[in-house]
Amino acid sequence: MKYTLGAIALALAAPAAFAQSSVTIYGLVDVSGQYIKGAATTVREISNGGLGGSRLGFKGSEDLGSGNYFDFTLEAGLNIDTGSSAQGGALFGRQAFGALRSNTFGTLSAGRQYSSLYVQSGEFSAFSNVTGTGASTAVIGGYAGGYEPIQGGGVSAASVAQTSGGVTVVAANNATNSESLNGGPARVNNSVRYTSPSFEGFKFSALYGAGEVVGGTTQTRLWDGSVRYTGFGLDAMVSIVSDRASGVGYSNTIVNAGNGSTSAINITTITAAASYKLDDLRLYAGYLKGDDKRSVAAASLHDGRGIWVGADYRIGANLLKAQWVNNEIDNNAPGVADFKTNAIGLGYQYDFSKRTAFYADATRFINKGYTGANQGRFTGSISGLTTATDHNLSEFGVGLRHSF
Repeated sequence: MKYTLGAIALALAAPAAFAQSSVTIYGLVDVSGQYIKGAATTVREISNGGLGGSRLGFKGSEDLGSGNYFDFTLEAGLNIDTGSSAQGGALFGRQAFGALRSNTFGTLSAGRQYSSLYVQSGEFSAFSNVTGTGASTAVIGGYAGGYEPIQGGGVSAASVAQTSGGVTVVAANNATNSESLNGGPARVNNSVRYTSPSFEGFKFSALYGAGEVVGGTTQTRLWDGSVRYTGFGLDAMVSIVSDRASGVGYSNTIVNAGNGSTSAINITTITAAASYKLDDLRLYAGYLKGDDKRSVAAASLHDGRGIWVGADYRIGANLLKAQWVNNEIDNNAPGVADFKTNAIGLGYQYDFSKRTAFYADATRFINKGYTGANQGRFTGSISGLTTATDHNLSEFGVGLRHSF
């Protein structure tokens, strides 16, 4: 249920504004149990967000007259399993922005905002874009925390080096490879976005994320442009994201090997995704290509391609889901095998009401090209589950989601 509160403070100061302003409190509670089996051992856990990340948010709008509005959104991510804040502990880590919206000229917004990658992973996938500790069905076709389905969950400073054919392709980092200093790619800090009105079903969007690095304006920034069409049962979106970061926190030994580059991240990601609804059946498909523009001595885990195809079918309160994803990470070194993942996920959802649902899922991840242990979902490291020769995983989950 959503609770709408009158803007009391504004009303006391200016009674005429009371009828024109509103604030909505909303949220999502999603808790699940997971069982993950690898070649070495298994793990059981309580996880947050099998269908969608738990959150608490506030959004409001004021009618300024003549078809103009001021909107805002403040949305905090929650880890239901521990009670802690998600997104690294940020107060409003999911979204935090203000916007001036015009029925005639479109919307100009600024703050911490979703990139086009996040939108495509969430709205053009049979499963959501929420990550878990293990191989979660939810990440199939998603980009949560990284450039999925290419990058997966990313590689942190605690991760061991990953090898293929005896060649080290990712060394331990001071920062997470899957995110830039701009907060991207899923969410972009310090960003300004323009979104056009709808023209015969077409909408255009352009976003700029300022890295706010003194003397490094061109070396630390994010550009994001997208076009979306909605009509006749078809929803399609094409985007290009250029993400660049340099300086403190990116001392990966591979980054500057032999090329004198001062940019630790310089990645262009092109994505196309679509869904089509035919009665109770909805089909999904997407393609992503990541181009790491650095000249590095060894392969980069941000360079590759991925595709996903999925569907869901509704029978009353029952929703059946299936999705397949394939990704391949290029290894540029001669004689070194590419990293490859094939994954298939099956899911079931029962809606008790419009706000409460039960869900269950099963996923199989087949990983090839690795020689080190601990490889799991895509390139994500899951300590102790897999072996040096068997990197495959099976995941099963059940959960409940309630929105208000």
